[in-house]
Amino acid sequence: MLMGEYNHSLDAKGRVILPADFRVELGESFIITKGLDNCLFIYPQSEWEQLSVKLRQLPLAKTEARAFVRFFFAGARQVELDKQGRFLIPATLRQHASLKKDAVLIGVSNRIEVWSKDEWLKYNEEITPSVSAIAETLAELGI
Repeated sequence: MLMGEYNHSLDAKGRVILPADFRVELGESFIITKGLDNCLFIYPQSEWEQLSVKLRQLPLAKTEARAFVRFFFAGARQVELDKQGRFLIPATLRQHASLKKDAVLIGVSNRIEVWSKDEWLKYNEEITPSVSAIAETLAELGI
């Protein structure tokens, strides 16, 4: 399971260190793609394959389904760690997530999210007051 929050800086080439805790789960090669909420998603190969199967089953005739599949697959890249445990975030993905210098990597169960530090702080300021209400709604759903 992927969990935790880690702050790192991107180097001049757009590389960032993958925390050691995450390396065990991801291995040497994994998938990075556009995420929701202005962040990036990183998936282990096995999780990406499961998600890919589900996305391919969406009806091609539905506009929303086509848009969602395009969103995830067009931005997806397979990346590998270098000897220092860093990986390159492609420029198009850095732009999508407004990543410039400071990044936050968070474990979210089956994926990692990569946020610009500013976006992460902003998101937390917005969501924190609502967490209790969200928890109540989820409790009603049996979670």
